Amino acid sequence: MNQSVSGSPALQDATVFGAEPGHPDITAPDITTTDITAFASDLHDADFLPPRAEPQEVAQIDGSRALALADFSPPSVGPGERLIRFAYRLGIPGSVLSAPMGKKARTRLLATVSNTLPGHAAAGTALRAGHFLIHGAKTAIAQVDYAGPSRVTPPLERVVHSFSWLTDLEACAPREQGIGVAERILTAWLQANPKPPAKPGKGPAWDVGNTGARLMNWLAHAPLILSGEKALRNRTLAHISETARWLDRHVGRAEDELAAVAGWSAIVAAGLLLPEGRPRRLYGEAGLIKALGELIGDDGGVLSRSPLAQMEAIALLVRLRNCYHATRRDAPRAVERVIELLVPPLLALTHGDGSLGSWQGGWAVDGEDVNALVKATGVRTRPLREVRQWGYQRVLAHKSILQFDTAPPPLPAHARYGCASTLAFEMSHSGHRLIVNCGGSASGGGLVPVRLEQGLRATAAHSTLTLDDANSTAVLINGAIGGGVSEVDIDRKTLVQENGGNATRIEASHNGYEARYGLTHRRILILRDDGSELRGEDVLIPAGRKGQRGKVGFAIRFHLGPQVEVLLTEDGQGAGMALPDGSLWQFRSSAGEVTLEDSLWVDGQGRPQATQQLVIQGMVSRGGGNFGWLIKKMG
Repeated sequence: MNQSVSGSPALQDATVFGAEPGHPDITAPDITTTDITAFASDLHDADFLPPRAEPQEVAQIDGSRALALADFSPPSVGPGERLIRFAYRLGIPGSVLSAPMGKKARTRLLATVSNTLPGHAAAGTALRAGHFLIHGAKTAIAQVDYAGPSRVTPPLERVVHSFSWLTDLEACAPREQGIGVAERILTAWLQANPKPPAKPGKGPAWDVGNTGARLMNWLAHAPLILSGEKALRNRTLAHISETARWLDRHVGRAEDELAAVAGWSAIVAAGLLLPEGRPRRLYGEAGLIKALGELIGDDGGVLSRSPLAQMEAIALLVRLRNCYHATRRDAPRAVERVIELLVPPLLALTHGDGSLGSWQGGWAVDGEDVNALVKATGVRTRPLREVRQWGYQRVLAHKSILQFDTAPPPLPAHARYGCASTLAFEMSHSGHRLIVNCGGSASGGGLVPVRLEQGLRATAAHSTLTLDDANSTAVLINGAIGGGVSEVDIDRKTLVQENGGNATRIEASHNGYEARYGLTHRRILILRDDGSELRGEDVLIPAGRKGQRGKVGFAIRFHLGPQVEVLLTEDGQGAGMALPDGSLWQFRSSAGEVTLEDSLWVDGQGRPQATQQLVIQGMVSRGGGNFGWLIKKMG
């Protein structure tokens, strides 16, 4: 396979990054090299982190289905329904379209939704004890500013204003034991947000994404919030109705494609579960299918390239499907096909224990959580094999798994936590991580300090090569990505070795350093099919016909998994590594001295753990250079 991956699902050139050649890198080097290292060093002495649970085997999903591209067109309807959809889009109320001469129906829910999505019992238990528990950090329920003027950390904002905590509360105890807690938080939230604002952006509570998720969670967990006193129930039902009308008007102002899908999903759910909702449902279904077409690429990966966003999109559609089933309807075929498309790319980023690789702001989400979400979809399939826009190459070699980022970072319009991770890789063996990325920028605000978010998105926080401690793509504030890598060339093939075994060879190169340093970075990875040996070579090639004069500093980083024991060799050219399964591995370099530095890794709950990294660094000529290294299982 030989292909070139551009920085867009459509044909786009480098100008979309808003940078001219030579655009300065906007990562703060002191955050990347000082703050993270210092924080990681402190973590070595910290004892506040609970012990990490032993990884559990996750059942392999058997079988497969032939997946074709979903037809992103509205469900087929007759002329009358098309007219109703058009009229509703123009602003004619659903009550007028449903019963022109009849009495307006009172607001109520037409069905009870069965929740099939997993929640976190520990977070639910913390709620019952009076705290939000998010990525290891506790915040008292009474201390949260539900109105939003006093900004809290982004993870807490999302949980509070999306009401995703309802799923956790339902997971920890019988429903009747959670009603009091749910009503307490709901009452405080309604007092702080009595009416929807005139337009989105008036605080995090009224972002389209949070509003859509909140309405979906209210409808899906209605027994938790509508089983108390009549006054609160009527007030909540009125707010549900007002929120649905607000989304009807403002869903087009969503902050990104995933937020748009959340908004449209909520509109459809309200059309299913509220009286006189047929016009709203028809309107919402058309908008949802269009939004899904803009969210995902042709191989089923979301265009933000984030496994967290992939999981969120799956959860939204599964919850919407549950709303259809509650009203004894089948979801549109296009929605079912999109769910089928979304699962294989997510599975492609799982390691042997079922947990996720740390990519594009995500952390090593536990295998139990991934498996429970996939089970809720009902999809039985295999990890994605034919990679196009998703951009992550996966190699399964006996007990070893290699994940390799061979695409540009997401465009600013798609990114929430875009990372400069091009040509980084992760490697695991028997479910234990050997080489990792730091990950976790999206968890900043829990136990991971918010000030480290920029650094965790940097190239240096990933297992790849950096030049002059600069990012291969500029990392901007608010999750955006600037100028840098705009194209990646890939070649993947199978090699037949002399000893009779095979190996997978992947060669990829990016242009992220060409404008500043006149060098193209090429990385070659060769993994034997028995998983016992990974050979790598990082090559710097002059971008023009004639290399520039002078030298530039380089560093090749290999962040180690949290359970790896490491010891440098006496000759300074390598290291020995031991995994919990008793396997011993050797790292060797022909590129210079190997040093050991502190690092950190964000675990399956979004909490930081102290780790270490192997680093090869020095100076390289602007005329280019090559650096070989080897990771080999001993015995």
